[in-house]
Amino acid sequence: MALKNLVGQKIMNEVLKSKKNGTDWRVLIVDRLSMRMVSACCKMHEIASEGITIVEDINKSREPLRDLEAVYLLTPTNDSVKPLIADFGCPGRTQYKAAHVYFTEACPEELFNELCKHISGKYIKTLKEINIAFLPYESQVFSLDFPDGFQCYYNQNKASQRTAAMERMAEQIATLCATLGEYPAVRYRADNERNIEFAQIVQHKLDGYKADEPTMGDGPEKSRSQLLIIDRGVDGVSPLLHELTLQAMAYDLLPIENDVYKYLNSGVEKDVLLDENDDQWKELRHQHIAVVSQNITKNLKTFVDSKKSLTAGDKSSIRDLSMMIKKMPQYQKELSNYSSLLNLAEDCMKKYQSEVSRLCKVEQDLAMGVDAEGEKVKDPMRLIVPLLLEENVSPMDKIRIILLYILSKNGISGENLTKLIQHAAIPDPERPIITNMTNLGFCVINEGGRRKQWCPNRKEREQTYQMSRWTPIIKDVMEDAIDDKLDGEHFPYLAGRAASTGARGIPTSARYGQWHKDRSQQNMKNVPRLIVFIVGGATFSEIRCAYEVTKAINTWEVIIGSTHIISPEEFLKDLKQLSE
Repeated sequence: MALKNLVGQKIMNEVLKSKKNGTDWRVLIVDRLSMRMVSACCKMHEIASEGITIVEDINKSREPLRDLEAVYLLTPTNDSVKPLIADFGCPGRTQYKAAHVYFTEACPEELFNELCKHISGKYIKTLKEINIAFLPYESQVFSLDFPDGFQCYYNQNKASQRTAAMERMAEQIATLCATLGEYPAVRYRADNERNIEFAQIVQHKLDGYKADEPTMGDGPEKSRSQLLIIDRGVDGVSPLLHELTLQAMAYDLLPIENDVYKYLNSGVEKDVLLDENDDQWKELRHQHIAVVSQNITKNLKTFVDSKKSLTAGDKSSIRDLSMMIKKMPQYQKELSNYSSLLNLAEDCMKKYQSEVSRLCKVEQDLAMGVDAEGEKVKDPMRLIVPLLLEENVSPMDKIRIILLYILSKNGISGENLTKLIQHAAIPDPERPIITNMTNLGFCVINEGGRRKQWCPNRKEREQTYQMSRWTPIIKDVMEDAIDDKLDGEHFPYLAGRAASTGARGIPTSARYGQWHKDRSQQNMKNVPRLIVFIVGGATFSEIRCAYEVTKAINTWEVIIGSTHIISPEEFLKDLKQLSE
């Protein structure tokens, strides 16, 4: 079952339906994470059918509704619990009639005591942990919705916050595994020593869930499942390249916010949500831009031909689509989807032709170390200098080029770096982006022949497009982990937890708080899972790899997640903040 469906089902069954009292209307109160969970996994009409009259943000000003009971779905943090206490802190002038409180994960003891101390038991009718502390972004993708995790993990100025951040992330990952019914063997990338500490914390959290629910991870298939913890230092190239598959390209080149694409249609601004409810988007998102428009047109013709009284001919322009929508009002929603995706593809192509095409060949040559004909790039400096001197190339694109050059050379001299920055006219505030790559373990300034960091053996892959020759390193890692070929020195299992062919023992450690058994686990896929977690952001090209490997192998399911989902612009912004 897809992650979104699984979480949506759990929210509906364990939160909204569990305490429904006849026809009484209720209020749903959420915080940032739970709002995004509900928005991603539940439809408004489903929520309303369970007696929810309004959904409100706990951190915003709200009108008192003292005749209604409130359902709180909250993260157990100070930021969410304090407003909850305030809602019932004044007897006789409470915000609501009563509260049914559902925490996304285990509530820390001090917060629990604070809650009990300040709110009378007569107001709290339900207090429960549902253990869904992650955001299901797509069917095989999750986010912790924790961009600050990048800073806590890699910024030396935030070292004091690191342990607390790792505890929080580990708890969130454990709730994902519990929701999936998985008790995976934990592996980690050993080249960053921080990863072993994090992996041990995750293991401790998993052991607690296993102790509360002994059947978690049982079965011959689930006993082979793995959780692979990787830091962003595994691959610095993928977050920098201009990707030319539709989803990655759109999020890189267009101003898409909260997955909403905006465009003008006959002078009217249209909003389109890019998510898996749109079957066309699901089919097209991982396709190369070279074939997207053609496939949209082909799908549109198939759709219209399926309506017996209609013929589409070869109509494929935006104007033709607009005319068809007017003539076929009963199919307006479907045709609008085709129109919006065609607009999206055309906007991407305009950006490619005007800004990106001249960058892509250089980026691919730097990333691969060879040109499109397979000849070794002998003098990469000659490739990049013309672009660095060109005024029409943005400073951020120049920084991407400089970083790709540095990675290809395993670092350069400080003198050469200064010259490159001057040639490219990189503004002073943006210069730390380049040097801060060292925080991720990459060599930026290399005066003494520092050895290149270890990388898995790169596989020879068929290359259909010259401008898209690079394959993210994570794809090789995924395939090797499933084939049991992943290097055990660089990606070791935690002691005593190698993947097995039989059931594992049940840990005896107990975790604070109760874990509610998930009865929906019978609907899960009966295949082993590889769960890949990247600390510090997953790119859309890496997300695509999870789907490609799952489809190619078929006997495993790959789930990929991260602290947050990143575009190249967001990656550079994260790097810049490492100096702050």
